[in-house]
Amino acid sequence: MLEQFGQQALVHLIVSLMFLVIIWWSLQAFRFDVLVKNPKSPQGIVLMIIMTIALTQLVSSFFLDYLNYSRMLRFLF
Repeated sequence: MLEQFGQQALVHLIVSLMFLVIIWWSLQAFRFDVLVKNPKSPQGIVLMIIMTIALTQLVSSFFLDYLNYSRMLRFLF
């Protein structure tokens, strides 16, 4: 029972880190200079980090919920 929680925690960490890297990489193509006065300033960098973390939370939660719900489908029949 406890090792199942450990495996689930490991999957959550790996998925979150994977999406963090993907989202950070994809946001590099976004033009922040249109929205922010000075995107290279500390405030611009912090905004980029906060946006990356927020998007990572949303995307990884969606993916992990989808994974868990698909695993629970076996209990339907």
